[in-house]
Amino acid sequence: MRHANGPDQMKTNALPARASMAAGQLVLDNIDYDERATMRAWESFLADEPKCARDPVHVRSLIHDSWYRSATGGINAQGIEAPLSSDRDEIEYLTRANAELLSAARRSFASLGQLLEGTGAMLVLADSDGVLIDAIGDKKTLHDGMDIHLGIGGKWNEDAVGTNGIGTALWTGEPIFVHAAEHFCAGIKSWTCAGAPIRDPLDGKIIGVVDLSGYSPIFRPHNTALVAATARQIEKALAEQQQEQRTRLLEAFISSAPSYRRKDGLVIVDHRGRAIFCNNVPNGDTTEMMDGPMEPGRGRWLMNLPASGSDTDLANALPAHLRSCHVTPLKLDGDLRGAALVFPSVPAVSSMTVIRREENKHLRTASAMIVGESEKLLAAVDVASRVAGSKGVTSLLIEGETGVGKELFARLVHAGSRRTENDPFIAMNCGAITKELFGSELFGHVAGAFTGASRDGKPGIFELANGGVLSLDEIGELPLEIQPFLLRVLEERVVHRIGDSRGRPVDVRLVASTNRDLKQEVAAGRFRSDLYYRIGAVSIHVPALRDRGDDVLLLIEHFNRQIAKLAGNDPLEFSNDALDALLAYRWPGNVRELKNLVERLHILTRGNTIELQDLPGEISAGNRNTMAMHGDHPTAMLEAPVCTFEDAERQAIKNALTAESGNLSKVALRLGISRPTLYRKLGQYGIRRGFI
Repeated sequence: MRHANGPDQMKTNALPARASMAAGQLVLDNIDYDERATMRAWESFLADEPKCARDPVHVRSLIHDSWYRSATGGINAQGIEAPLSSDRDEIEYLTRANAELLSAARRSFASLGQLLEGTGAMLVLADSDGVLIDAIGDKKTLHDGMDIHLGIGGKWNEDAVGTNGIGTALWTGEPIFVHAAEHFCAGIKSWTCAGAPIRDPLDGKIIGVVDLSGYSPIFRPHNTALVAATARQIEKALAEQQQEQRTRLLEAFISSAPSYRRKDGLVIVDHRGRAIFCNNVPNGDTTEMMDGPMEPGRGRWLMNLPASGSDTDLANALPAHLRSCHVTPLKLDGDLRGAALVFPSVPAVSSMTVIRREENKHLRTASAMIVGESEKLLAAVDVASRVAGSKGVTSLLIEGETGVGKELFARLVHAGSRRTENDPFIAMNCGAITKELFGSELFGHVAGAFTGASRDGKPGIFELANGGVLSLDEIGELPLEIQPFLLRVLEERVVHRIGDSRGRPVDVRLVASTNRDLKQEVAAGRFRSDLYYRIGAVSIHVPALRDRGDDVLLLIEHFNRQIAKLAGNDPLEFSNDALDALLAYRWPGNVRELKNLVERLHILTRGNTIELQDLPGEISAGNRNTMAMHGDHPTAMLEAPVCTFEDAERQAIKNALTAESGNLSKVALRLGISRPTLYRKLGQYGIRRGFI
């Protein structure tokens, strides 16, 4: 077994963590890197993997998690090299498939390659599968790298060789480094490497990794910063290439389509079938989707281009919802490099437009249920919407306290994922099912599978949710013994009913939600780490109501009008003191508590105005204390200069506009009047919202 050649005592961590040097040691992230201690931790991990999964060994969490993935993925910890393809045809295919990436990296590699000679370091470029497609640097290091197959054709993703700078950067999607004994395989523990993912500027997908490697003495904290900067340079070059190709495809289309009219809808796709230019394509509420950097359609995958450039093959490659458009192949230098999709401006709007409008309608309807304007909430909505529109993401983990509205986000994902009106949405609360019935509820059973089983058998919720979304609330309550079966269904997309050997394919998007800290549950051994990584690949945190600021006022207005409409009454009005108290309250029950309060006020309040004394004691008491602290006494009011009622009202509206930054909904709530009344007052006093 080869060990690292670096100093015995070093402390390391991945950027962007803060680093400092003290007494010859590198201190990062409050975790000490000690060569011997890390080797002992690795040996302990291999000796008792289940225990180490529950009680992480003394290594960085990033490394521990990768070790666990490597071990459970069947990687040989005593391995000495990565898999290597030396087949010329395969290498040639890799070169052709990654021609754009290689071209974009050429300038950066050429400038850095000259500087690396004699440094003991090498710079490598890998594709999205972790296969090396280029390598430059110190000649001796390049030669020694072939001992472990760190050369062109070597496969360095985690599934092939375990924890390493290339594969772990691909997994995490972030710049990282893996130093010496932190590698999973024994044969590469004398190396150190820092890798950074390269993302496609058009759609943000990871298309490769740039990595700096060498024997462990080359380690420096800034190695990660170097590869991250190189990755950004490559991405910039890619963006320039894509812009040039976009211009050339547009020119090719103009020269090949003289009958095209400006009022026709036009989408141009690149050689990967992604939209790179859109014009006059209806999209949601807008009549035109103008081309530009913020254009909603840019980067969206639409079709697979055939190998041949014939019109017939290209037309056959169109998805069903695009068959009504006219498609034209676009060739550059004799090769098929894109296509133009033209939607004639006739009354019969294309089926693509109709479907997109329906999809947007569903998404807007679901989004409208989530009331708020705070940055944290909108960020969560944005992630959920992107997951809904993604074809590659099959699961989402929603975390947040009880009552924050996690199910609304699950419904948002369902709305954005819908392909037909009948796509199901199935929800189950794991905390409401007895331990004995979990298997039957999730997977179903055949007739007579167990005592009490249905005579005709029963499908489980996975089958019921086929083609749609399955929402599992309180996923942390799932019994430990059921979790492997759930993981198997998610991985294989096949469900087996209890008592049945026949598998049933299912196409289900899982949305799991929890109010627990699942990382702590994994550490405590109550939740499987492999299932956590599977369902938590993409996660969102729904903020607590106390962290959403003035969203409280928007929610009060929303529930107030909603409940009033159902009861056939006028909405309640809230005094300033009452609104201040509601804003100051901490809302331990979150949105659910607020809605229940508004319902209670509608039922119990005799008048139509809510005063401070109408609120529950725990809410009103907090505001009285605030008023006392600020010295709001009647005597102070008596000393104010006398003015007319109209002057006072005008000034109150101006003050509210200033306090709420011109948001009329919040201003109306703060003043305790309806929005129509506020509009009338603004006109009466000649106040413009933009005066502030």
